[in-house]
Amino acid sequence: MKIAVTYENEQIFQHFGRTEAFKVYEIEGGKIVSSAVVGTNGQGHGALAAVLCDLGADALICGGIGGGAQMALAQAGIALFGGVVGSCDAAVEALLAGNLGYNPDVKCDHHGHGESDHACGSHGCGSHGCGEHSCH
Repeated sequence: MKIAVTYENEQIFQHFGRTEAFKVYEIEGGKIVSSAVVGTNGQGHGALAAVLCDLGADALICGGIGGGAQMALAQAGIALFGGVVGSCDAAVEALLAGNLGYNPDVKCDHHGHGESDHACGSHGCGSHGCGEHSCH
């Protein structure tokens, strides 16, 4: 299993669509066996679901996330744990222990525009067909 976390300076980056890196954890037997910080190559918003698919992520821990990106993650079969703050490592440990505090109804509120602006295509989802793929 692989868990990806939006990453900045060992902390959970609070805006999924603008994250420049993920910290990706390889999990075996309920334990972290390795982790690596991986750049997003300038991808943003809904296109990040394809980045996570390419990384083989099964789950994502993040702060705020918009509706379009949530939909793309759901269609890709990537479990979402949003609305989380603090240390990346601590969040993954909490998830593995079954006590991660997260918000299942998290919404991105960093834009100052309506949720309808998060529709696929409005942020250059690219040729992968935002949400039309499945990694699992």
